[in-house]
Amino acid sequence: MNKIDAHHHFWNYDLVEYPWIDDSLAALRRDFGCGDLIEAVEGCDVVGAVSVQARTTLAETEALLDQGSKCDLVKGVVGWAPLKDPGVGEILDGWKSHPLFKGVREICQGAPDSDFFDNDDFDRGIRFLSRRSLPFDLLLYEAQLGAVLRFVDRHPHQKFIVDHIAKPEICAGAFAEDWARDLKELGSRDNVVGCKFSGVVTEVRDPEWNVAMLVPYFDAALEAFGARRLMFGSDWPVCLSRAAYRSWVDAVDALTVGLTVSERANFYVANATRVYDLT
Repeated sequence: MNKIDAHHHFWNYDLVEYPWIDDSLAALRRDFGCGDLIEAVEGCDVVGAVSVQARTTLAETEALLDQGSKCDLVKGVVGWAPLKDPGVGEILDGWKSHPLFKGVREICQGAPDSDFFDNDDFDRGIRFLSRRSLPFDLLLYEAQLGAVLRFVDRHPHQKFIVDHIAKPEICAGAFAEDWARDLKELGSRDNVVGCKFSGVVTEVRDPEWNVAMLVPYFDAALEAFGARRLMFGSDWPVCLSRAAYRSWVDAVDALTVGLTVSERANFYVANATRVYDLT
C-alpha cells in the first residue's frame, strides 16, 4: 500500500547546531538529504514525505523549502517561525505563497509551560497561524499533556497535529496509563486534527524492542484519534538510533493489519494529505 511519511527530517550536521545528537546517537552525526531519504524508503511504497524542522532558525525553514523544491518525494514542509515575535505575520505571509509550506512547529518538548503553553506572546503567534489556516505541530512529552489541553482549548480555531503520539515512555511489562488517558482527552478536541504514529521506537527504554511492545500504544492512539486522524510517520533519520526505515515500516504494517483497507488508506495517505493540504 502506498504511504506518505508525515514526519521526517533533513539536516547538514553541525555539532553546535545539533547538540542533542550526543555520543549515544553517533550514527546521526552526518548530513541527511534527499538522496539519503530516497535510498531509505526504497521498497517501502513511500510516495511522498513531509519535511519537519529540527532547528529553531529561519534559515533552516528556507533550506527545507529549497531542498524540497528539488526533491520529488517531498510534498510539504513544516518549518519554524518566531511565533513570539510581533512581526511573525509578515514572515508567514512570505512563506505562505510557497507551494510546499504547510505549517509550523516549535520544539516545546521538555520546556517549562511558561515558555509556550502559558505564554501570552506565544498565544498571539498561534493566532497568526489561525488567521492563515496553518496547522501547528505539537512536539511534547507525555508529562506536558495537561498543559497542552489548556493550550488547545484557548485556540479553538487553530488546527493542531500531535507529533510522535506525545512521546510516552515505553517499557516491557508496563503501560503508560496516564498518557493513554490524557491522549484520549486531547483526541476529544475537534481542533486536534491529526496525530502521527512516528518516532515511537526512540521512546522504548528497554535495550531491545519488538512489535508486541508497541501494540498497546498503537491501540491507544487509534482509540484516541480514530482511523481518520491517526497517520503514519517515521521520524527518519532520528529513528535510525533504534530501527532501520524498513524495520519501522514492517512494524507499522504489522500493527495496522487489523484495519480495513479504507482505514489503512486513511492512515497511510489520506489523513496526511488532508491535514497538510498536500498536492
